[in-house]
Amino acid sequence: MQERIILDSHKLAWQQERVKAWLKGERIAPITVDMALTRRCTYKCVYCYGQFQMNVGREPDRDAIFRFLDDAAEVGVKAVSIVSDGESTCSPHLVPAILRGKANGLDMALGTNGYLLKDEQLEEILPALTYLRFNISAGEQDRYAEIHGCAPKCYSKVLGTIAKCVQIKKTWDLPVTLGMQMVLMPEFADQILPLSDLGAQLGVDYLVIKHCSDDEEGSLGIDYSKYKDLEDLLHQAEARSTEDYLVRVKWSKIMAGSTRSYSRCYGPQFMLQISGTGLVAPCGMLFNDKFSRYHIGNIADQSFAEMIRSERYWRIMDELASGRFNVHTQCGTLCLQHKVNEFLWGLKHGHEQFVKPAGPLPMHKNFI
Repeated sequence: MQERIILDSHKLAWQQERVKAWLKGERIAPITVDMALTRRCTYKCVYCYGQFQMNVGREPDRDAIFRFLDDAAEVGVKAVSIVSDGESTCSPHLVPAILRGKANGLDMALGTNGYLLKDEQLEEILPALTYLRFNISAGEQDRYAEIHGCAPKCYSKVLGTIAKCVQIKKTWDLPVTLGMQMVLMPEFADQILPLSDLGAQLGVDYLVIKHCSDDEEGSLGIDYSKYKDLEDLLHQAEARSTEDYLVRVKWSKIMAGSTRSYSRCYGPQFMLQISGTGLVAPCGMLFNDKFSRYHIGNIADQSFAEMIRSERYWRIMDELASGRFNVHTQCGTLCLQHKVNEFLWGLKHGHEQFVKPAGPLPMHKNFI
C-alpha cells in the first residue's frame, strides 16, 4: 500500500486521455467531484472552513441527488467523494446516494466525523465505497472534544465505529480503504503522536496529517511558519508506519505555507465541488455568496449535465484560467485543487513532462 497510495500529490499522470484533451483546448468533464449532501454538522471544529462558505440554497432532496449522480456518470465524471462543506451523515439520503453512485459505475468515497454512522449503515456502504475517511484531529478524549467542539462521549462512539469498520472489512475481505485524517493546526502538536498511535491500535490502513486551510483574508489566523517547528514530531509520526499501517504527512502543502507557485487556476476543470446547498462552484473556497459571479448553478434546480455543457460554465472556467482572476489574492490558502494546479501550470509552461507513469497503478486513481 505504501507504494500505491498517493496522499501528498495528484494522480493526473494516470488520466492522460482527459489531460491531453484539455491541452488541445477541448471542453472536458471533471474527473472527480467533491460534494456534500447538507451543510449541517454535528460538530463545531475550531478549524472549520465551512463558516466561510455560507451560500443561499436548500439541502438537496433524493431526486436531485440521484439526478446529479446519473448526470455525472453520463457526462464522464469518474469519481464522487461525499465530503465538502457539511457532515453528510446528517442527510437521510447518504446511503441511497452511495449505492446509486456505485450502481452508476462511479467510484464513491465518504469523508465523515463518523459520529452518526450506524453499524447497519456500515454493512451497506462499505462494499460500495472506494475509501472511507474519518476526520479526526486528536488522539485523546479531552482534546478531541475541545478541537472538534463536541461532547467527550463522541470520542468513544467514533472509535467504536472505526473499529467496527475494520472488523467488517477484514471479515468480508473488502477492498475499501479505511483512513483517518488529521487537520493540523500548530497548536495541535501534542496530538500528533497520540493520534498516530491510535490509528495503529484501531487497525486502519492509514493516517494522513494535513495542513489547515485559511480564507483569503486569513480569518483563522494560522501562522504557517510554525509548521516548521513540528518537523521532528511529524517525522516521528511517520516512523509509526508498519507494513500494514501508513502514517503520511502532506509535507508539500504543510511546508508551502500560503504561497503558490502558479498564477492560473486550471484545477476546477478536472475537480469540481458542490456545496451542501446544492450549489455547484469551481471550488469550495468560492461557495460564499460574495463569489456569486463564479457560481455555476444548483443541482436542485438544473441538470448537472446541462450545467457542464453551458456557456456560463465555460465562461467561468475560462476566467479562472485567465489573468483576470488573481490566485494570489482572491483565493484562500492551500485549496483542494492546489497540487493539480501546480502540475497543470508546469505542464502548460514546460516545467513538467507528461510521460507514461512508471511503477504500480495507484489506489483510488479516479480521485485525482
